[in-house]
Amino acid sequence: MVQEINLGDMVRLKKVHPCGGYDWQVVRLGADIGIKCLKCGRRVLLERSVFERRVKEYLSRSD
Repeated sequence: MVQEINLGDMVRLKKVHPCGGYDWQVVRLGADIGIKCLKCGRRVLLERSVFERRVKEYLSRSD
C-alpha cells in the first residue's frame, strides 16, 4: 500500500540520526523523498520505498 506523503509533513523515523534527533520534515517529493532533521537541519534524500519502511509515525500532517 502506498502511503500518502505531503510537503511539510513531520515524521518520526525508527533510527536515530547521528545528532540525536528522531524527528524530520518532508521538504521534497518525487521518486526520492527529501527530509530535513528538525534538530540539526541536515537534509537527506531517501528512496520512497526506504522512507516508507523507516517511518515510525506521523507527528503532524499538512494538507
